[in-house]
Amino acid sequence: MLDLAAIEASLRVVAHAFARLNLSLRDPRENPDEGWIDRMMAGYAAVDRLVADEVDLFSFGRSRDWLELNALVLCGTDTTVRAEAAGHLAATEHRFYERSEGGVRDIVEWHALHAHESPWRRAAGVYIRMLSTPELFVEGNHRTGTLIMSWLLAREGLPPVVLTLDDAKPLLDWSGVFKARSKTGLRLRLEMPWQKRRFAAFLQRSACRAFLREPRAR
Repeated sequence: MLDLAAIEASLRVVAHAFARLNLSLRDPRENPDEGWIDRMMAGYAAVDRLVADEVDLFSFGRSRDWLELNALVLCGTDTTVRAEAAGHLAATEHRFYERSEGGVRDIVEWHALHAHESPWRRAAGVYIRMLSTPELFVEGNHRTGTLIMSWLLAREGLPPVVLTLDDAKPLLDWSGVFKARSKTGLRLRLEMPWQKRRFAAFLQRSACRAFLREPRAR
């Protein structure tokens, strides 16, 4: 189970230092808006419920949960905001299902082929497949990918992926590398094995058990 209070505290530390952190990134990003932490926390809470309910995101019929995680990081739980973003969410759903390359089928099939690998490597590979071009979602791939990785790890009793002051730069820099690769290109095909291995090693090194809480005694 996730320690949501510890996760939120870490995100707030990163948010406070983001302007300075942004200067050190390979590809600087726009400063996040004020509501991004609340939306990410809604996503982590959803991941916590999915793990507690033993939901398998890669099983048949669970693709709506992927779309919901993306909607949470973009819109949160506010029904008014979601109504205003209805067109964008509909376009995201169409892209999610209909793209022959880069859609959810690509990721589910990749995960099935690598089910024998460690949770760290599966999380890394799924994240790479989500971010590489064409990306899975219209927007919010990095944030949603972080939640998907967190679910993959947390269901194995491992800490979720959370931005911390120490690890935000390498995580964001890795994300930029993955985003610059094409799913259909030869370069990603050649690079993915070692990228997955190195990124998985980074995830394992940066894992923090403070983001997990001990299960309550029955």
